[in-house]
Amino acid sequence: MGAGEKITRNALLISLSAFFADFGYQTVVAALPIFLVIVLHAPVYVFGIVVAISYGFGAIFGYAGGILSGKYGKKKVTILGNLLIPILSLSGLATSFYEASVLFTGGWLSRNFRSPARRAMIDDEVSDKNRTTVYGFLNAMDVGGGVLSISVLLSLLYFGIGLRSIILLTAIPILFSTFLLFFVKERKGVSGAVRKIRKNVGIRMRSNRNAFVGVIIATSLYGFSFYSLGFPILTVARYSGNNSLGYLSYLFFLLGSAFFGYYIGRKRIAPVYGLGILGYLLSGIATALLGIAYLFNLGVGLMYLSIFLIGMGVGVIDTMEPSIISIVKSGDIGKGMGSLTASRSIGILVGNVIMGVLYHFSPAYSYTYAAILSIAAALIVIVSGRGIS
Repeated sequence: MGAGEKITRNALLISLSAFFADFGYQTVVAALPIFLVIVLHAPVYVFGIVVAISYGFGAIFGYAGGILSGKYGKKKVTILGNLLIPILSLSGLATSFYEASVLFTGGWLSRNFRSPARRAMIDDEVSDKNRTTVYGFLNAMDVGGGVLSISVLLSLLYFGIGLRSIILLTAIPILFSTFLLFFVKERKGVSGAVRKIRKNVGIRMRSNRNAFVGVIIATSLYGFSFYSLGFPILTVARYSGNNSLGYLSYLFFLLGSAFFGYYIGRKRIAPVYGLGILGYLLSGIATALLGIAYLFNLGVGLMYLSIFLIGMGVGVIDTMEPSIISIVKSGDIGKGMGSLTASRSIGILVGNVIMGVLYHFSPAYSYTYAAILSIAAALIVIVSGRGIS
C-alpha cells in the first residue's frame, strides 16, 4: 500500500467499529424470523410488518440523524445511535412476539439513526488517493462482521447454546463497537461528500428528467418487491426442518452481495444496464428460482444458489442506484438522493407487509409477487435510462 493510500487512524477505528456492530446485530437479523415465527409462534405476516416498520421508517430516523449530526456533531450522534442498538439484543428476553417485535424495531431504528453521521465521519477520512482503499477496507469489515456473526451463531447452536442466550450475547460486540467510537477524533466542518457536491454543482451536466423519474419509479417498484432475507431463511428452515440450514442461507446472501457489489463497482459497466440487468432483473429471476425450488421440491442446494444470486443482485443495486442519480440529477444532489431513499423506503414499507400476507398462504405466492415487480422495475429503468453512460 502506497503512502497516498494510507488508512487513517480514524478510518481504522470506524471500520473496526462497523465490524463489531455487524458481528452483533447481523446475528439478530438472521435469528429474528425463526425466533418470531417458530419459537414465539407469530404469524408470518407479523414478521413482515416488523420488517416493514423497521426498514421503512428507518429512513425517517436516518434523515433525523443526519440533521442532528450537523447541529450537535457527527461523533455524538454516531455514539448515541450506536449505544442504543443493543435494544434489539434484549429481544432475547421477550416472552411474546409483541415484545420481541418492539425491541428489535427499537434497536434497528437506532442503527439507522446513527448511519448518516457515521458515513459523514468516514467520508472525512477519504481523499482521491485513498478512496478505494478506505471504502474497500470498510466494506471488508462490514462483510467480515456479518460472516463471522453467522459462523458464531451456527457454532454456538451446535454446542447447545440456546437461541435466546445467543441473541442476548450480541449486545457485547455492539457495545464494544460503541467503545471504539469514543477514540475517534472528530473533524469539524462540512464532510468531504458535501464539499464535493458544492464543487461540482457548477459543472454538473444538465438533468435528464425522464431518466431521473424513470429511475425513481423503478426504485419504488423494486422497493415493493424488496423483501427481508428473513423470508428465505424461514423458507429454508421450514423446508429442511433444520433451523441451522436456514441461518446458513443468510451467509450465502452476504457473500454474494459483498463480493459482486465490490466487483461491479470496479468495472466500467453502463450504470443503467448494470442496474436493470445485473441488479433488478437478476434479483427477479433469482427470486422466481427460489419460489420454483420450494414449489417443486427441488432441494436446499438450489435454494442456496437462488439466495446467493439474490445477494449478487442486491450488491449491484446498492452500487448502481446512487451512481445513476448522481449522473441524471443536476444541482440539488442531496434532494435526488433523498428521493431515492424515500421511494425505496415506501416500497419496502408496503412490500414486506404484502410479502408476509402472501407468505401466510404460500411462500410461492410471495416470491412470485416479488419476482414480477423486480422484473418490471428492470424494464422501466432500461427503457427510461437509454442514452445514459
